Amino acid sequence: MPTLVLVRHGQSLWNLENRFTGWVDVPLTALGKQEATRAGERLTGQHFDVAYTSTLIRAQETLRLIQETAELDLPVIRDQALNERHYGDLQGLNKAETAAQYGEEQVHIWRRSFATPPPNGEALKDTAARTLPFFQRAIIGDIKQGKDVLVVAHGNSNRSIVMQLDDLSEDEVLSLELGTGIPLVYDLTVDGEVEGKHTLE
Repeated sequence: MPTLVLVRHGQSLWNLENRFTGWVDVPLTALGKQEATRAGERLTGQHFDVAYTSTLIRAQETLRLIQETAELDLPVIRDQALNERHYGDLQGLNKAETAAQYGEEQVHIWRRSFATPPPNGEALKDTAARTLPFFQRAIIGDIKQGKDVLVVAHGNSNRSIVMQLDDLSEDEVLSLELGTGIPLVYDLTVDGEVEGKHTLE
């Protein structure tokens, strides 16, 4: 039975500063590195055949620390399809200051609605539209070959994947929170159907 493990990268500098990050390349904080190392500890002894990550350094660094800690040496596939949601004009802005400028209700809509994007950015719907075809083609393609797969990506790209695996509605996915550095483990059939799911906290 193939295993798929999803990990959201460890805390980044702009997570700490409460900024919209999106596609801006910011590093992990010291806590983020600790979270990545803890994820590696929890995954020690777990078998993987391949790892996937985004083109952003915070996810790649998390994956590197996981591999180093768990003594893994996996082929790594990096793809922009797994990047975080693009926050457009909000990228780099402090979330509290943005709410003060545009109003809390408007910013809440930009952050939490499924289909309403921020100015020049992506809604979760748009993120899913680029993440899921890649997930089906590449990652589920590996699962169908019986491979165990590790994916280290971002809150919203991983939410898109969980939405599909757990068959969540547009409303249900909006309340889904994925903690940083916490492995989410799926036991799948070779057809990609979910047999079981648990977190390694």
